[in-house]
Amino acid sequence: MANIIGKPVPLVDGLKKTTGEGIYTDDIKLPNMLVGKILRSPHAHARIKRIDIRRAEQLPGVHAVLTGKEAPHTFGVLPISEDETALAVDKVIFIGDHVAAVAADDEETALQALRLIEVEYEELPVYRKFEDSAQPVAEAIHPGSGNGTNIHKEVRQEFGDLAAARAGSRQVKSARYDFMGVTHAFTEPHCVIAHYDADDRMTVWSAQQVPHYLHRALARVLQMPMHRIRVIRPMVGGAFGGKSDPFPHEMVAALLSRKCRRPVKILFDREEVFLNNHGRHPTHTEITMGLDAAGRITFLDLQADIDGGAWGSFGVVTTYYNGVLNMGPYVINNFRYHGRRAYTNKPPSGAMRGHGAVNSRFAVETLLDELCEAAGRDPCDVRLNNLLPANCTTVNGFRITSNGTRECILRARQASEWDRKFRKLPYGRGIGVACGFYISGSAHRIHFNDLPQATVHLKIDMDGGITVHCLAAEIGQGSDTMLAQCVAEPLGVKLDRIRIFASDSDADPIDLGSYSSRVTFMAGNAAREAALQIREKLVQAAHALTGYPAEGFVAANEELIYQRDPRVRVSFMQALEKALANNGALLAKGKYMGPPPMGGSFKGARAGLSPSYSFQCYIAEVVVDTETFAPRVEKVWAAHDCGRALNPLAVQGQIEGCIHMGLGQALMEEMIYNRGNVLNANLLDYRTLTPRQMPEVEVIIVESDDPEGPWGAKEAGEGPLLPILPAVANAIYDAIGVRLRSLPMTADKIWKAVQDQKRIARRRAALPVS
Repeated sequence: MANIIGKPVPLVDGLKKTTGEGIYTDDIKLPNMLVGKILRSPHAHARIKRIDIRRAEQLPGVHAVLTGKEAPHTFGVLPISEDETALAVDKVIFIGDHVAAVAADDEETALQALRLIEVEYEELPVYRKFEDSAQPVAEAIHPGSGNGTNIHKEVRQEFGDLAAARAGSRQVKSARYDFMGVTHAFTEPHCVIAHYDADDRMTVWSAQQVPHYLHRALARVLQMPMHRIRVIRPMVGGAFGGKSDPFPHEMVAALLSRKCRRPVKILFDREEVFLNNHGRHPTHTEITMGLDAAGRITFLDLQADIDGGAWGSFGVVTTYYNGVLNMGPYVINNFRYHGRRAYTNKPPSGAMRGHGAVNSRFAVETLLDELCEAAGRDPCDVRLNNLLPANCTTVNGFRITSNGTRECILRARQASEWDRKFRKLPYGRGIGVACGFYISGSAHRIHFNDLPQATVHLKIDMDGGITVHCLAAEIGQGSDTMLAQCVAEPLGVKLDRIRIFASDSDADPIDLGSYSSRVTFMAGNAAREAALQIREKLVQAAHALTGYPAEGFVAANEELIYQRDPRVRVSFMQALEKALANNGALLAKGKYMGPPPMGGSFKGARAGLSPSYSFQCYIAEVVVDTETFAPRVEKVWAAHDCGRALNPLAVQGQIEGCIHMGLGQALMEEMIYNRGNVLNANLLDYRTLTPRQMPEVEVIIVESDDPEGPWGAKEAGEGPLLPILPAVANAIYDAIGVRLRSLPMTADKIWKAVQDQKRIARRRAALPVS
């Protein structure tokens, strides 16, 4: 008897966000709080020869000035790649790097103090592009990079027999794709408050996706035990991966506060948000694929050259994901991948929604479209004929459980009237298809230990309210609502009994945070486990009150009902009072550790392993103006396999949000640089999709009922972004016959592609007939 699972539920924190009641970090005001500001580097790569902070320290209203020499301990989100410091210690490595910091009474004084800090630099060779950094360099950006270059990570993987597969192919296509860097464009800028209090404890409030990793990094940089540090996550105004690292400004605020023993707030302006970046990596991708005579994919050969920017961030994972996250949704038995990520003197790249999979998915799905064209086959048919089945293992060891891709393709095909439209629409109008798949969290932790991936504590006392403690971060994706549903369902209660506490490391148990689309699968399972323990205590109470067997009761509609005779009922509060008698509050703990052991033993075998994968198929209909060549997406049919939609309203919102974000990246977004300077570091010049440019979207939720997800659920927050970019590119080809291999696909690029196509046609026409 379903209570709340599977029903469309408004987000439990929705009204607080929409009425302005919600408390964000910048809303917090502490007594005697100071303003922190950071002096940033004007050079892309330079040695710091001297810093003189004396004039800044003497300025009235200044309470602390900090330099990198005072905080030399490195940190980073990945333990295998901890290359960041709170402030530059010996040299700066990008324009906007952190040089020194000030805490003052007000912003004006803090900015004046920054101007009084004297820094003498010695400029060093600058490496702005991947190609510059892949060669032996005179001055490596970070010590220890590969063979005297700035290569941060290199991955080589190969499965099957590529040479034989290629020889047996009927069609083979190769292409190179160029992707500009894009950033998250979240609404709330980064903000942090730190307070080193009279008890020598550090409390940090920060807009964070992963309070746990921030907690670890603070302990490392401050050289303090974790139990002396408290991390609080207020409401987060958008993140999309851009708030999942521990950041230097968070360390700086804590160090300043400890230095002057007053609370310090650092709020970025929008330019600083762009300088902080950690958005999607600029990448050059070269791929070759083949089809056999039956239209089956014979092999995939992929190379990715990835521009990592100044720091490591999630880059090791990114380097693997650009390759291994192409092992679905199709059967690919012959696969080769060579990925390289290089440091460059630009703001760092990091994790962004669809991490590591968006760039290469665009390349694979558009090249597959070319292969279908060459083979004279329908792209939907080819995709249907190449799908991974449910309950299989890929050649690189991914364990596939549920798989709804076939239903996704069939339903999107029917809803869009694909068979009536494909290659049949008038010039300037086209339709395109693409698929995707994505992880539901990583099967392995980035910190090698046996801690749970997610833990949920429940408490019910005499007031009948149910408190849920978990450190899963609500960042707009609806995780608080999901947790409430996963607790309410086994207990048969309404959501208004549920109180979510998921923001304070002192009060809430460990969760590895909101990234890799892991929260619903992992924290949801933990919440369900805890709620089932409480349910058992309540049905035992119902048994004690009625004399009927405990196993005969179901919980629904705020009652415990004896199934064989529904006239026998105990209200939730009656059962609770009985369970509390001579006992006190009911307590329970649920946890999610990880899936069964999986994967191979080769180097990098852990990359991309997940307890479950989501699948997608999108079809887009596009109009290209035949005079201006401006593309406009008119409608998207978006089919997504989320296992089971715990909250269809939230799933629909995530799919629509992904399409909005993906269309921005497909059609207009890019970080523009000039000699290392970000030229469009504001939301006017960095163009994103406006609401008026959003097309009609028909969301098709496919429920494949995953065997390990909570009530069958798996991810729905990142995978839905993947197919929209290639679906639009394939639709543009259908509309006007040109292939776009560089994102964003702007009108000028389309115009140029059309002119190139005409020029080639003229040359061919001018050749003598033999």
